[in-house]
Amino acid sequence: MSGRWWESRWFLAAAMLLAAIPLLWPAVPPLTDLPGHIGRYRVMLGDEAALLDTYYAFEWRLVGNLGVDLLVAALAPLIGLEPAVKLVVLAIPVLTTGALLWLSRELTGRESPWALFALPLAYSYPFQFGFVNYCLAMALALGGWALWLWLGRLQRIALRAAIFVPLGLIVWTCHAMGWAMLGLFVFAGEWAARVKGRSLARAAFDAAIASLPLAPPVLAMLLWRGGGAPADTGRFFDLIAKLKGLGSVLRDRWIWLDLPALLVIVMAVYAGIRGQAGRFEPQAAAAAGLTVLAFLLLPFTLLGSAYADLRLLPFAFAVALAGLTPREGAPVRIIALAGLAFFLIRTLGTTASFALYDADWRRELAALDQLPRGARVFALVGDGCDQPWAHSRRTHLPAFATARRAAFANDQWRMEGAPLLRVPLPLGYFAHDPSQISVEAACPHDPNLLPRDRALAAFPRDAFTHVWLIDAPTAPASLHGLRPVWKQDGSALYAIDRSASRLPAGAAPQ
Repeated sequence: MSGRWWESRWFLAAAMLLAAIPLLWPAVPPLTDLPGHIGRYRVMLGDEAALLDTYYAFEWRLVGNLGVDLLVAALAPLIGLEPAVKLVVLAIPVLTTGALLWLSRELTGRESPWALFALPLAYSYPFQFGFVNYCLAMALALGGWALWLWLGRLQRIALRAAIFVPLGLIVWTCHAMGWAMLGLFVFAGEWAARVKGRSLARAAFDAAIASLPLAPPVLAMLLWRGGGAPADTGRFFDLIAKLKGLGSVLRDRWIWLDLPALLVIVMAVYAGIRGQAGRFEPQAAAAAGLTVLAFLLLPFTLLGSAYADLRLLPFAFAVALAGLTPREGAPVRIIALAGLAFFLIRTLGTTASFALYDADWRRELAALDQLPRGARVFALVGDGCDQPWAHSRRTHLPAFATARRAAFANDQWRMEGAPLLRVPLPLGYFAHDPSQISVEAACPHDPNLLPRDRALAAFPRDAFTHVWLIDAPTAPASLHGLRPVWKQDGSALYAIDRSASRLPAGAAPQ
């Protein structure tokens, strides 16, 4: 390698291809929430309407959370549901990687070698958790800000305004928070570019005026939230959760790998703040600073979306590193080689982790071979009150019964405000998430979770045909009236025996 190889087009292409490697082997990206989305997509496509319309009601609505849904709706009829999901989700870290390198060029004038340390953040915890619409929107937001800066550098202000009116609507449609972050990035950059020689208030006013092409989605948000029950918002200033969120920025499987990797990123940013690693470009510093402020001010749950605040942190680090210019005389090639090594190590670790999660999913999903089409499945997925660092990611595996066997499963989210998918069946607590999450004893921090034996006694057996226990070992007495059709270690699929007398039902939660 010679010269500034990290600034070449071939390296950009290679980095984007490298970002795809962890997702090449798994049949379905092993992200915690993704199976739940896949179940919804099957209902959305309507190709199993004869069975699924009995259990679910789907209605398209204009909501700021449709990015992957719309792409899957377009691709699935051509290549199939799960290949379409894999293709779209695989594209997210690829686009994020390319957007970060482009953004670094626009912020610093050339790709900073420090930007290579930001590339593993394409697989940050929000992506690992399966917030795919949000992560797609953030990839577009990072690329959108780079486009904004490029057009500004070319003095194409009118063209930029014309492009960003529809582009803002596109990003909002993918995910409203992604659009909000695009607006934050643009505003911060415009403010930093204007603040020299002006008052802070004047610079902020001028930056807001410059950012107006991104404003039209505000009307869409008013329409989105104009009807229905208000969605939950709460847990402001939960400092313990925020500290855990900071530690989980790169959380995947191995804490001994994930925390040191986060420490590398934190030390690089800290060295930039101290001036030891270089200097932050003003626009990057303003954007990263405002993102951290938003993280501190936002609640844990915003309009029904959990982890609303914690989703922002990876992108604060990413923007900061993308805009960190090495100090004069710094060994830029050594920094770049260290960044490349960091990127490669994280990519190899993520690849191995995803292969292990994929193998675990395949073992559990073998139960579906014994499940009749159109069945009604009451699933219980073993979990604990205190989750380990490497979470099993099985929480929404029951949705594969919907996706692959056109069956009902009790794991779909209940969304307030403007839901696309509803469960009209009169099942109460047992109709939706979190009734599929199974714990051995009551959790003090979440009283809505029924202990496993109590759930098996309380669920309405007449409304279901099967019980699917996923890593949920259960006392034999709780399995009265259930006939085993598949077993494997601590998992099992049972058919409900209608002729068996039923155990007395426990009280369902209020």
